[in-house]
Amino acid sequence: MKEQIKDGWRWCRRYITFPLIVAVGYVLFVVFFNENSYSRSAELQEEINALEAEIKENNDTMQYYRRLNAGLDTDPVALERIVRENYHMQRVNEDVYIVTE
Repeated sequence: MKEQIKDGWRWCRRYITFPLIVAVGYVLFVVFFNENSYSRSAELQEEINALEAEIKENNDTMQYYRRLNAGLDTDPVALERIVRENYHMQRVNEDVYIVTE
C-alpha cells in the first residue's frame, strides 16, 4: 500500500507540472466562469430562440390584420358589418337591441 502511494506521488510529480495546472485552470475559467462562458452562451441562445418565435408570431398577426384592413378597404359589406357590431351604429329608422350574456 505504501509503495502504491509512493508510485502515485512520483507519477504526479513527473506529469502534473505548474504550467499544466495553470493551463487547466485557465481553460476551466474560460469555460465556466468567464462572461462568455458556455452556460451563458446557452442561456442567450435560448433567449434568442424565444425572441425569434415571438417575432414569427407577431409577423403572422400583422399579416392577418393587414389582410383584414385590405378587405375593409375593398368590401363595403364587411366594413358595414364591423362598424355595426363594434361601434353599435345603426341606420336611420332602425332599432338596435344589444343582448349581453
